Amino acid sequence: MSELSASSFAPIEAHQQTQVISRPSLSYWQDAWIRLKANKRALVSLYIVIGLLLFTIAGPLVWQVDPAIQDIEQISQPPGTDRGATIVPDYEPWFGTQGLPGSGLRLAEPANSQTVRMQWDALPGANGHRVYRNLFPVGSELAYGIPLAEFLNNDTLNFEDRLDLQPGRFYYSVVALDARGQITDQYQSLTVDLERVTTLQEALERGLIDTADNIQIGDEIELAWHPLGTDYLGRDLLARLMAGARVSLFIGIGAPFLFVLFGVVYGSAAGFMGGRADQLMMRFADFVVALPFLLFMILFKIAFGIGPGESGVFPMLVAMVVLLWPATARLVRGQILQIREQGYISASQLLGANTSYLIMRHMIPNTLGVVLVTVTFAIPSAIFTEAFLSFIGMGVAPPTPSWGSMSNEGIKTMLTTPHELFFPALFISFTVLAFNLLGDGLRDALDARMRNVE
Repeated sequence: MSELSASSFAPIEAHQQTQVISRPSLSYWQDAWIRLKANKRALVSLYIVIGLLLFTIAGPLVWQVDPAIQDIEQISQPPGTDRGATIVPDYEPWFGTQGLPGSGLRLAEPANSQTVRMQWDALPGANGHRVYRNLFPVGSELAYGIPLAEFLNNDTLNFEDRLDLQPGRFYYSVVALDARGQITDQYQSLTVDLERVTTLQEALERGLIDTADNIQIGDEIELAWHPLGTDYLGRDLLARLMAGARVSLFIGIGAPFLFVLFGVVYGSAAGFMGGRADQLMMRFADFVVALPFLLFMILFKIAFGIGPGESGVFPMLVAMVVLLWPATARLVRGQILQIREQGYISASQLLGANTSYLIMRHMIPNTLGVVLVTVTFAIPSAIFTEAFLSFIGMGVAPPTPSWGSMSNEGIKTMLTTPHELFFPALFISFTVLAFNLLGDGLRDALDARMRNVE
């Protein structure tokens, strides 16, 4: 009691405002954006999607390389390859060299990417010789490689190779032939390392040098730079990935937008009308679901007159729009069936609102969250469908680039030049993963039940 004083019994000051707002009121979309930003995976995926769009739209403005231009000197070159080339004289025909010192299979002169000239001595008991070239050494299985030339007598003991020579290491073999022209177990091998060369005229024609005044035979120049390497025709992979992104993302975004839009309208009408009309419309949707997509893709290609080897972008787009809308229609119908029983819908009907006003003003806006999530999940599915159809030759056909068609081309040389498959497959994987993670984040951010829990 000793702690009490007269001030302890003084009246408490009255406050007129007893309840205040601790934070500003947030709208549905503002709250969803805050929760989306809190999801790190979804936010990173959003940045990746934005980066892909910039890569597709602004990339060609920065990297102004024609994706159809072929760099013959750099065919199937991986990224980081040495771009140096030595200036050599123009090619002159060669008819062999007599009295070349040495024995066995040997070079007649230093080899380069322009020509490999070799000479050999006749093998014991040989009635002729066959020349082979390989990318790998000859092992115990005697795999010589591809045959380059065949001589059925011993009069010719030299050969000049100019077939698709690229910088790198090659293994040449000369195998003895018997009287019937069959190979024997007698052979000689030679390992040759080729350096890249070009002539002065070729360098001028390709724009590698501006003038020939200060360039001499033996000088080093640099070829064009390809950051991600080149494909089997010498085309720049980075430029083709940008061009392929326009095709893949056009189908991946355009097709879902169209069939989701149709599904929203169809499902809204079915859910609002209800009764027998709803049942008939949903049975038709079930019928569309049962239609085989691949079969109708083939039928649409035939109907539109798309022949073998021609690009089937438009039939693919039509097939997706015609056959993939029922899932969205079912989802929106379920939402409409819930919303139409709400009190504000009954109030609007009592005030004389017509059907179109109720659907467009009250029902569809309240399903936008679900629709947005549906679109986000439909985009990676459409991109993967395009990639699959192009991969099996039914979608985008060469020379039009798309990530799927580029993967189809790259898998043919996967063991020797894996970068031709790696980069388009990487872009497909990252795009599909980014849109799926973004869809997960949007689903959580737009879920009204999570807002109620918070």
